[in-house]
Amino acid sequence: MSLGQLMKRILMVQPAKVPIPRRGVDYRGKVVLAPMVRSGELPSRILALDYGADLVWGPETVDRAMIGTTRRCNDEFKTIDWCRPSGHNKESTIYRMCPAREAGKHIFQIGTADPERAVQAARLVAADVAGIDVNAGCPKPFSTSGGMGAALLRTPDKLCAILEALVKYITPEYEIGISVKIRILETAAETEALVRRLCATGITALTVHCRTTPMRPRERAIRGQLRMVAQVCHEFGVACLMNGDVENKEQGFALAAEFGADGAMIATAAEKNPTCFRREADGGLLPWRDVVSRYVEVAMDLNNHFSNTKYLLTQMIPGKEPHYRSATQVKTYGDICTALQLHHLAEQAEEIDAKQGRTQDSGKKALKRARSNASALAAGGEMGQVRERAQSHKVLSERRVGDQSKEKQESIALAVP
Repeated sequence: MSLGQLMKRILMVQPAKVPIPRRGVDYRGKVVLAPMVRSGELPSRILALDYGADLVWGPETVDRAMIGTTRRCNDEFKTIDWCRPSGHNKESTIYRMCPAREAGKHIFQIGTADPERAVQAARLVAADVAGIDVNAGCPKPFSTSGGMGAALLRTPDKLCAILEALVKYITPEYEIGISVKIRILETAAETEALVRRLCATGITALTVHCRTTPMRPRERAIRGQLRMVAQVCHEFGVACLMNGDVENKEQGFALAAEFGADGAMIATAAEKNPTCFRREADGGLLPWRDVVSRYVEVAMDLNNHFSNTKYLLTQMIPGKEPHYRSATQVKTYGDICTALQLHHLAEQAEEIDAKQGRTQDSGKKALKRARSNASALAAGGEMGQVRERAQSHKVLSERRVGDQSKEKQESIALAVP
């Protein structure tokens, strides 16, 4: 069955649909980029769109992090930045999007546990995005410890109140839809009861991650409840996207058609290789070398924070490749171009490193300061602090990615210069 036939099958006659607001977007018949902390920053979204993603979700951004930010138009990089003071007369960018390349395709995902704060934060971005999505599925402690993410599955009254507030105050004023992303519950009956309540709030779409909250990505997705979830959504005229172990666009449409969903969301596969959104007719997956070269170029075009670029490279380069180890040791964009033999980008890398104040000399000075501080602590008998600092300065590939339970909620959105 061709891709076109699959799309037609998905879009066959269905019950009445919840009206899509004028500036909103219909999730039906689409395969989209999932919201991912670190992996959902602007360069990743641009690549996903370039390679065929129909919509892109930004990384979960906590309401408290957005509240108090100032919206700025960045003429140099043609982006819109939401910034807050960070001391020493500097600003940190909490969120960034590119209106020229993401217009009508960008969904802002909010992490929240309070209806009033959700509305307050949503107002800051609603005029620039195509939809607001509430995260009710993230199982990580940095989200659940604040009553957000998957914790909302245990407090359905609060979750419904958040969605109702957004539908009441954001949709009429900004003419965009509200959606929610959840996980399945332990039993089909529990999931069905929850989905019915959520669909009754006035949302336009619901995404279901086919794993329970305790399940990790390495565990296979459970699709036994998916058909039921899609049917309940359709009773209310709500679009239903599926998420979990979707490897590429063709498979996304095939699974959606098989289980009666309206589309699919790709996470891990897109993090590793965003060309998973390319149709087979267009050549399908590209080699990792081609993707990495393009990613580094886009990251520099957008002045992406170096640590985020480095992290994504460690996801895109296969671990058994010799270049993987080199990628974990780079300290500048110039290092990246040297390690990966991207000589055609060397001049641009030098400019971006200078702009970010990131040079080999500064890296050596930082290392020297770190060693000096460690020696001083050791001399004072503070070896515990030495070990703690050593752990905190490991490269991203060696850390437990996503383990931010001790960080403030405001730090969830990665700051970019």
